[in-house]
This record gives sequence, structure tokens and C-alpha cells, in this order.
Amino acid sequence: MKLSDEQVKANLRQVPGWSYVEGHLKKNYQFDDFKASLVFVNPVADLAENANHHPDILIQYNKVSLSLRSHDENGITGKDFSLAEEIEKL
Repeated sequence: MKLSDEQVKANLRQVPGWSYVEGHLKKNYQFDDFKASLVFVNPVADLAENANHHPDILIQYNKVSLSLRSHDENGITGKDFSLAEEIEKL
């Protein structure tokens, strides 16, 4: 179920460092180099596959940007927050 903007903002407390921008949950990560970025992204891909919920991933050398949104609900849902929480455990 799609969450309201107020619900999204309230739930952001459970995923420190994530922000709500233009209808997406977003977070940027920075690593030492390109290889370290890939080492991070591969487990993210595994989590996404297991959850059947796939983030948009942008890799720019040592920077990785993740963006979550439930496209089938046209907004943010509990699935987005659940995946963000799992990503934070990496």
C-alpha cells in the first residue's frame, strides 16, 4: 500500500541517511574506488532479487546512488523501507 508523504517522512527515522526526494527514497554512498563500489552493489543486488524489489543504482567510480520506489504502487511503500533497512545492514 502506498504511504502518504507524512507516513514516509515519519518512517525515515528507521533508515538514517536516506532522504525522500521527488517521490523516491534515496541515499548516496562513497567508497575508496570503483572496485569497492562494486563490492557494495553486488550484495545490494542479491537483497533486491530476494525481495523481488529492485532499486535504481547509479555507479560513478567511487560513488553509488540508490533510489527506491514501488513503481507498481506509484509511490513509496513498506517494501521500500524494508529494503533500505536491509541495505543498511550491509
